[in-house]
Amino acid sequence: MKRAMFLGAALAAMALSGCGARQDLKPQKGEALPIAPYGAEKPPTAQELLKPSNQARPARSDELLRSSEERRSDDYDLPPN
Repeated sequence: MKRAMFLGAALAAMALSGCGARQDLKPQKGEALPIAPYGAEKPPTAQELLKPSNQARPARSDELLRSSEERRSDDYDLPPN
C-alpha cells in the first residue's frame, strides 16, 4: 500500500514539474508546420496557428442598455403554466 502511494505521489510530482515550462512552440524533429493556406504569402507561425479565429471566439456585439432607456417588451417572456 505504501509503495502504491509513493508511486502515485512521484507520478504526480513529475506531472506537475512540467507545468511551469514556457518556451516557444516548435515542430518536432523531422516535422514541419502546415503549408501556407491558398492565397497566403507565407506559412503561419506557431503563435498565429494558436490564435483563435473570429469564428471560434466572436466579439460581443450586443450593446448594453443605458439606465435611462426603457427595455422593449419581450413577447416570449411568459409566466409558467
